[in-house]
Amino acid sequence: MTEPAKKPSRLDRLRARYHWLDHAVRAGQRYQNVKGDFYAAGITYFTIFAMFPLLMVGFAAAGFALASRPHLLAEIESRIKATISGDFGEQLIGLIDSAVQSRTSVGVIGLAAAAWAGLGWIANLREALSQMWEQRCQQQNFVRTKLSDVLVLLSLFVAIVLTIALTALADPSVMTKVLQWIGIPHPDGLGGVLRIVSLVVSWAVSWMLFSWIIARLPRETVSFRSSLRAGLMAGVAFEVFKLVGSIYLRSVVHGPAGATFGPVLGLMVFAYITARLVLFATAWAATSRDNLRPELVPAPGPALITTRVGSDDGLSARQTVAAMAVGAVSAIGLSRFWRKRE
Repeated sequence: MTEPAKKPSRLDRLRARYHWLDHAVRAGQRYQNVKGDFYAAGITYFTIFAMFPLLMVGFAAAGFALASRPHLLAEIESRIKATISGDFGEQLIGLIDSAVQSRTSVGVIGLAAAAWAGLGWIANLREALSQMWEQRCQQQNFVRTKLSDVLVLLSLFVAIVLTIALTALADPSVMTKVLQWIGIPHPDGLGGVLRIVSLVVSWAVSWMLFSWIIARLPRETVSFRSSLRAGLMAGVAFEVFKLVGSIYLRSVVHGPAGATFGPVLGLMVFAYITARLVLFATAWAATSRDNLRPELVPAPGPALITTRVGSDDGLSARQTVAAMAVGAVSAIGLSRFWRKRE
């Protein structure tokens, strides 16, 4: 008796009805199967770790700028003395002087540490994206892999700098100054238009950046068409997340504890959510119908036929006697049956 066919669940029926829901479930399964949260945590670690050498490079650059402009350094120190009195102001001035004097060593150490942390960050990111695409790359030469990571890191750095510049340009006040510098006046009522334009520009820049990351950062380049659709989703979600993050920062920096720990916690959460967003968008692109590949079913193994050979010893003595008794009883019974009929 055959068992009754199992009815599809409500989720299965909804997946069969709505393509976007089926795609979202496939993307979530891909994300979980390749341990997306684990890779997102690694990306977050290297992101936070790379901030400290970048700050060292920033301090060294500021030291070189102040050393070449003594009048600017003197003006900053005078303002510190006027604003902050007492020992704390003197300590702050001494910190600035030491930063200017040790700018070369700080810059060299910061650049070396930033390069090391940056290579770890880009290697983790590329491996995570490759796993989302289920790319099983063969082991490559160490030097060639690191050179490839350096080129990708530099390309990503340039892309991020351009993104930051365009995002800053998307600010209405900055855009107003740029328009005034070009020679275009700022007529009344243009503020709302500039704000809308700034939002569109910021979203478009995020879209292009995420699409480039999804398509070009894996170890093996993939289709850019599906990456555009995934980058569009990631760009919209990222802009919404940026808006929520800005509201959070404005709400936590008022108190002393919030001013101390709020930005650090906000940076960690921002890096982790952004990493998960990029990886899930990559899983979405990898599980689109134009990128799905049929699974290869392996051929069954060869059939093995084993013959069994055994000797036939015939009937035993007990079996022979039993067979003769059964035959005799059957013969007697049949003879009586025929006599009765006659």
